[in-house]
Amino acid sequence: QAQLVESGGGLVQAGDSLRLSCVVSRRTLISYAAGWFRQAPGKEREFVAAITWARASTRYADSVKDRFTISRDNAKNTVYLQMNSLKPEDTAVYYCAAARRGDWLPTTSRDYDYWGQGTQVTVSS
Repeated sequence: QAQLVESGGGLVQAGDSLRLSCVVSRRTLISYAAGWFRQAPGKEREFVAAITWARASTRYADSVKDRFTISRDNAKNTVYLQMNSLKPEDTAVYYCAAARRGDWLPTTSRDYDYWGQGTQVTVSS
């Protein structure tokens, strides 16, 4: 089992930056791929970014490429999402997720095994 707890969300203006953090408490999760998803009101949950266990590879949704950066500190069991040049359309609840397999970059919700409770990001124009 594993528990994921996100933090760092908030209300910002367009063009601002935020950094989300996700602490992963893992008893049986030896290595894991991590991802961030988001869900805006009335919309389906969508993939944002993913990173492999060894940090060798990352993947981003086209909508956030060149603005968002996913990273991780395995010693601290923490995954980060640095969000720059935020836009109103980035407003959503952001979820951290972990997949038991560590060497891939899943982009669909069903490929992840554990989820956090979400943190709200609101970008005003």
